[in-house]
Amino acid sequence: MNKKNVFITRAAAIAAVYAVLTLIGAVFGLSYGGIQFRFSEALCVLPLFSASAVPGLTVGCVIANIMSSVNPIDTVIGSFATLLAAVCTRKCRNITVKGFPLLSLFFPVLFNALFVGAEIAFFTTPDAFLAGFSLNALTVGIGEAAVMYTLGAALVTFIRKNKRLGRLIAD
Repeated sequence: MNKKNVFITRAAAIAAVYAVLTLIGAVFGLSYGGIQFRFSEALCVLPLFSASAVPGLTVGCVIANIMSSVNPIDTVIGSFATLLAAVCTRKCRNITVKGFPLLSLFFPVLFNALFVGAEIAFFTTPDAFLAGFSLNALTVGIGEAAVMYTLGAALVTFIRKNKRLGRLIAD
């Protein structure tokens, strides 16, 4: 297989896993709304290892958000937040604290809190946008931080320790 096909295959696999994990979380009421704990967001660490994770995560988020019962605008806004986070994670992958990419794990927290928090506030509290935004950005950010700094951090460690998996994922 040539490099282009490998890139597309990796991106498609990441998209599929992201969408499925999000939908599994939705069964338990964890994937959508002001308080979110998307297991799939742990995959937002994958751009540390592979450029194909950037389109993979974005497409996975589009698929997951299309299937949600939340406002259709979430497909655009939520997926854009994921794209920005993935690009920034990839660009800053070599910035570490004692060898760990703490900054890269923060980008999904930041962009989801800002974009998804604003989106939820716009639709649920348009007359009190600032108060709604503050609350929703906080709750979305806390959920995202919980996922990134527990499951995401564990996934980074697991991939680094498992050389075979690392070679399978890495570009």
